Parts: sequence; structure tokens; C-alpha cells
Amino acid sequence: MRNVLVDEVDSIERAILAIGTDYPAHHSLPTHRHRRAQVLYAADGIMRVDTEHGTWTVPTRRAVLIPPGIDHRVLMEGVSTRSLYLEPGAVPWFPARCQVVEVSPLLRELILAAVDMPPEYNIGGRDGALTDLILYELRTLTPLPLELPLPVRADLRDLCEAFQRTPSIRSTPESWAGRMRVSTRTFNRVFRAETGLTFQQWRQRACVAHAMRALMSGAAVTAVAAELGYETPAAFSVMFHREMRTPPSAFRPRSGVEVRAGGALGARAMDDRGRA
Repeated sequence: MRNVLVDEVDSIERAILAIGTDYPAHHSLPTHRHRRAQVLYAADGIMRVDTEHGTWTVPTRRAVLIPPGIDHRVLMEGVSTRSLYLEPGAVPWFPARCQVVEVSPLLRELILAAVDMPPEYNIGGRDGALTDLILYELRTLTPLPLELPLPVRADLRDLCEAFQRTPSIRSTPESWAGRMRVSTRTFNRVFRAETGLTFQQWRQRACVAHAMRALMSGAAVTAVAAELGYETPAAFSVMFHREMRTPPSAFRPRSGVEVRAGGALGARAMDDRGRA
């Protein structure tokens, strides 16, 4: 199925409903939820999924798992998506919060093939066997460290959201503690309790997420490294490779067109129209 709303077919009694949708650049899906679990795969472009608990950056050819009943919005940068909507009973192992995952070449081809199936596919035929294999493959997904949890505490959340807009590896827990008017020791304790990460871990994830968006929008590695406060592009590349297991150059667009760093997804105004 292509370019249809899941609500139009949700009542069909099938374990998996696969829908392909193409979106324009700088598109936004307003906050919504699904009865089914969702595997949202970025065939092209890059996405950011926001919930009250945090943000998840989804690069090209990766996917994000979205649990049923979770309010979320999606910001898109020239994205073509392929979604699997799963009956909750078919995936009892599904995570309770969003999760970005690697997608194997086999699963990618299965997802692309599933989109071409009719909504009421033959469970006992080839299409039914294909969906069974998808359910097996989904159990083998490898998580990626692309979740950026957000705190509940208001003053700390404000600082985190501001940092996401202009991240810098040079930002320190001492400076944040001063802005919150607490000791550094108290700040570090509160930050970990609120996010589950140390400040340094969270800062690095935020920088990686920002870098991916900038790189995929055409920014040069040198420009991204400088924007994030790294002294050399090599230092930035080492950090990026350690986190993502691939060099930053892998996220550059194939066209090779370069733009200034910054602004991708986060700083552009988004409209409120879209598909669920």
C-alpha cells in the first residue's frame, strides 16, 4: 500500500500492514498515536521522532520502533518512509519506548516487498510467509545509541532543549550547574537520575545527532566539526566513528552538494499537516 492513512486500514485482521509514503522536504507530522506498534523505516532522508520522554534521530536506511499508544511527532528532511504497522499481540517483545535500530539488507528487502502486498493478503500464501519472516527478522534488530532522553525537571529540560539547538562539545557540567544554581556534584547526580546518562554521554549523543542531520543536509565534515567545537576534524571523526561504527563521511549526501553546517530539522519551521 502506498500513501494511505493507517486508520483507513487498521481494522483489517492482519498481523502486519505495510505502507509506503513519500514526504516533501522539511515536512512535519503533528503529534499523534497508533493502536498498532510501528516500525518506521527511512528509505531516504533523515527523521527525528519526538515524544515527551526524548528525541530519536533516524538516519537513512535505519528504522525507529514506536510502541503502540505512544504520542509522537515526526520531523522529516526529504524522507521516503516504509512503515510496518504491527498487531501488538504479534510482537509481545516490542520495546516500551522508542528505539532506533539497524536494518539488515534482508529486512530492508522484506519491508520493501511488503509495501507491494495487498492489505488483505493471503495469510496461507507467499505474502503470509513473507510477513512471518519479517516477524522473525524483527527480533534480531540491533539498537543504535540515537535516543536523547529529556528530563522531567523543568529548568534542566529547558537547558537540554536549548543545547539541542546549538550543541557544543565544550559545554561543561560546571556551567550548567551554575545556571541551575546548584553544585556540580548535585548537578551530575540530578542529571543522571533524570536522563539515565551522564552529562558527558548525553552531550556526545546530542552532538552526534546534530552532526548526522547536518551531514545529511550537505554540510562538510570540517564545518560540522568546527560548529560542534572540536579542535580538529580528525578528533570529531574519531568520536563519531566510535559512536556510530562508521565514519561521518558515510552520512554525506551522494550528490556531494555542500551547505553550511547547522539548522537541519531542528531550526526550520515545520508545518502541521501530514499523514499518520
